[in-house]
Amino acid sequence: MFKPCWRPCVVDDSTDGRFDGLLWSKDLGSHVYGQFSMAVVQANFCLEDRGQLESGSLSTIDSGPQGTFVGVYDGHAGDEASRFITNNLFPNLRRIMSKGQELSENVIKKAFEATEDGFLSLVRKQWLVKPHMASVGSCCLVGVLCNGLLYTANAGDSRAVLGTLVKGSGQVTAVQMSMEHNANIGSVRDELSSLHPDDPEIVVLKHKVWRVKGLIQVSRSIGDAYLKRAEFNREPLHSKYRLPETFHKPILSPEPAILVHRLRPEDQFIIFASDGLWEHLSNEEAVSIVQNYPRHASAKRLVKAALMEAAKKREIRYSDLKKIGRGVRRHFHDDITVVVLFIDSHLFNGVPHTNCSISVKAGVSSAAEQ
Repeated sequence: MFKPCWRPCVVDDSTDGRFDGLLWSKDLGSHVYGQFSMAVVQANFCLEDRGQLESGSLSTIDSGPQGTFVGVYDGHAGDEASRFITNNLFPNLRRIMSKGQELSENVIKKAFEATEDGFLSLVRKQWLVKPHMASVGSCCLVGVLCNGLLYTANAGDSRAVLGTLVKGSGQVTAVQMSMEHNANIGSVRDELSSLHPDDPEIVVLKHKVWRVKGLIQVSRSIGDAYLKRAEFNREPLHSKYRLPETFHKPILSPEPAILVHRLRPEDQFIIFASDGLWEHLSNEEAVSIVQNYPRHASAKRLVKAALMEAAKKREIRYSDLKKIGRGVRRHFHDDITVVVLFIDSHLFNGVPHTNCSISVKAGVSSAAEQ
């Protein structure tokens, strides 16, 4: 019987998630301002995605602000970076806020910066024994609900979409709450060109896909030290990651784009998901699926809808797709992580009723978990 290389870890929550082959889901749980649903499906030989939800105090001080933190971390070239982020980003945010700083865009950026610095330090320490760590990175999508505000911070091409009720119509519309950093987007290519005016090959079209330096699609991430520090652009790093020329400033950036939204009574839910979902579902399709069915198992329902589309594109049945094992499955779809955060607006003025911590983590320990 197949055993996946990851497991869910649930703390202070009443019900564990469940497995369905390569699909793990938490059908419904509670957070400070409502309920949530979470699901992850594995496609790669080892799961590179991580999902996280923390609800309760946002600082280590007992009297600190209450809120909900959601993280979706889409790793590439390995799972070390996404796992490191899972273990360090939220603690970094709490540590910074415990120094008397209120939640703000600047505080979130500092938490991203501290996480980036920590991972690059780990890469440097392990350079001679694990040089591949310099090629490992992760997109990083974070949502924080606190005091009636939604902060959405994104570095990479994961996406957050708000489902909000249109007054008078009874319909729920989709509003994208994150900016994406993928070289296939024209504005991202323009940004890279303006930051690197002396490099005509800062973006390269390969096999109809735009890539930064011909290597990677995302322009912002945590990790990817080989495109941020010239000291790693050499042996013993594998030749396929090494650039023929040196560089004098980072090519990729860890800085997130942050949007701040004051939540309204008509705001119903937010979908946080890695790009594996959005490859197969539009914002409107995803919001419609969540809106038109019960809250229970919403995230799993979204994942299954994406998998059905993936099967349809390859002209196979969904039942046959489910039989395909990890690794080979990557030829049909990517790892997919989804967190659906339901918002009960009346709770913003009430007393938080629950503390919750839930994350999908690797089942084996790693030096990256430091």
